[in-house]
Amino acid sequence: MLHFANPWVFLALLALPVLIAWLWRREQPVTMQYSDLRLVHDLPRSPKVWLRWLPTVLRLFTLTLLIVAAARPQASREREVIRGQGVDIVLAVDISGSMAALDFEPQNRLEAAKQVIDEFIHEREYDRIGIVVFAGEAFSQCPPTFDYDVLRRLLNDVDLAQNMGLDKNAADGTAIGMGLAQAAAMLQESDAKSRVIILLTDGVNNKGQIDPLTAAQAANALDIKVYTIGMGRPGQVPFPVDTIFGRRTQMVESELDEETLQAIANATDALYFRATNMEGLRDIYEQINQLEKSEVEVQKFTRYKELAAWVLFPALGLLWIEMILRHTLLRTLP
Repeated sequence: MLHFANPWVFLALLALPVLIAWLWRREQPVTMQYSDLRLVHDLPRSPKVWLRWLPTVLRLFTLTLLIVAAARPQASREREVIRGQGVDIVLAVDISGSMAALDFEPQNRLEAAKQVIDEFIHEREYDRIGIVVFAGEAFSQCPPTFDYDVLRRLLNDVDLAQNMGLDKNAADGTAIGMGLAQAAAMLQESDAKSRVIILLTDGVNNKGQIDPLTAAQAANALDIKVYTIGMGRPGQVPFPVDTIFGRRTQMVESELDEETLQAIANATDALYFRATNMEGLRDIYEQINQLEKSEVEVQKFTRYKELAAWVLFPALGLLWIEMILRHTLLRTLP
């Protein structure tokens, strides 16, 4: 970055217009009076007449450069030293068909979750974050990474299971235990002091070979906290349905196994949350963001490099040229 240590010096530039006006009056060429100018009207003018202002212009440029040099232009380079550890986080997201419910208007549940998760990622700075998605089976969408740009692009690619080209067995149902186990496997080799899974679902475990509580006990054995989020309003919720007349909305019953989600959180010494609207979901991720702070110390060092010499030497060069011209080629009579 380029900046000036003494920017107030530039106030001296305000005096330049006054100096130019004074020099204009002072440098007017000497004239002589003739009774008749017709005899010299067609005589050619010497190049020295056209160049008589060159020394003055050079002096003004020199003065300007000297003012810039006095302002002390500097180049600075910042360096960050980070001490401590961040948190390794895996976001386990339900992409089953029930996440298409429209009780988080104007979006469905999955799109609302993606928006809030994107905001959550934006708030983290020094943590490795990964993504697991699950429906009838669980899949790794992104391994834990510090590259948040890639992470957010892969999050944006997440869609409902039936829209992601999965086979029927993988797309149908909700395998909470499988999603939790896949997330724990991502963190198994992590050497971070704090390891966290944030599991979001809106349904009941009805698929997969691993029971959710068994997966929670495995996560606890690995010293992983599992925050669980139950998503959706209780009772009947609007749901899009394709009919012969096009897409229609009908009311369906929303089922959520809060007891199991609470048990998963309790087994890992974490918390269970219920989100019934967009604002509530955002508040939940903000609470988790505050609970799982990175233990890092950031020190910033700034190194400055003086650049005045790059201005001062050209100024002295112009002054030298101006003095030579004024006393040789463009010398004038007193």
